[in-house]
Amino acid sequence: MKILLTHTPQARAQYYGERSLSGLQAIAQVQLHQGDNALDAFGLIAAAQDVDVIVADRLTAGPSEIFPRLPKLRAFVRCAVDIRNVDVSSASKMGVLVTQAGPGFVQSVAELAVGFMVDLSRGVSRASADYHAGRKPKIIMGRQLAGSRIGIIGYGSIGRYLAGIAKVLGMEVLVADPFAKVNEPDIQHVPLDDLLSRSDFVVCLAVANYATENLIGQAALARMQPHACFINLSRGNLVDEAALTAALRENRIAGAAMDVGRALDQMPTPELAKLPNVIATPHIGGLTPPAIEAQSLETVRQVEKIIAGEPPIGAVNAGSWTRKTRTPT
Repeated sequence: MKILLTHTPQARAQYYGERSLSGLQAIAQVQLHQGDNALDAFGLIAAAQDVDVIVADRLTAGPSEIFPRLPKLRAFVRCAVDIRNVDVSSASKMGVLVTQAGPGFVQSVAELAVGFMVDLSRGVSRASADYHAGRKPKIIMGRQLAGSRIGIIGYGSIGRYLAGIAKVLGMEVLVADPFAKVNEPDIQHVPLDDLLSRSDFVVCLAVANYATENLIGQAALARMQPHACFINLSRGNLVDEAALTAALRENRIAGAAMDVGRALDQMPTPELAKLPNVIATPHIGGLTPPAIEAQSLETVRQVEKIIAGEPPIGAVNAGSWTRKTRTPT
């Protein structure tokens, strides 16, 4: 069994780790990508000519043209949850299995959401920037989280975990998710418009897909209260950035925090991130050792199953997987 691990050396150290790499090397022959940039389609085809499995980082796409040109490829294993840049339909036509990692970053992302709420409500970043620049910070009345109302858009694993933290902090919790069931009596399941108009903090954790493109746009932002803050920890394409920029510049909402955006690798867009009432971090929500290791070790377990000819947990097209064994040369 031959495996191509597409992470660059820097990404491999940060996003994959020695323990997971050793796990792969114990079960297969591993070929490491040594370039400083992510492999494009041409580079991936050239590098993976004789491999059975590609274990791909989130920047390495799986476009339609690679699958017909990699006749020995059995599986495309993604070390991330997001597989929107993998052409699953094309992989399925060629009998190639596609897998995704589970959300091992739940606690990590939820904790960052709490940090964002504290920062937005107490001006931590703003005061620190003033001190670093030698300016005297303005003393501004803050908002206490206890007694405030958090609105969580998307009640998946992270939303549920964050709701639990918010309740412990003494916050009132609203949830908007048309596909979820909310059984907790102290969490209000409300329509999105209701959540937007009532929340002090709006935290976007919705799934990114065609239906949620620009979910937070001009109309949604207009429903928010002037003192409210918007936090995005899902994906950049959920937000109409022009509408958000206008709302922030015109002080129609108090502030925003984001760990994602429409820049490369889901980074916050610099033009939006530099606004004075914005806090931005470079897509680090899941960048903690436990979170990273959870996903990278999952790829090792997936490869073990693939070697055994069994579809692993995380397979998205198991019914189309016909290349369960290596294609003869």
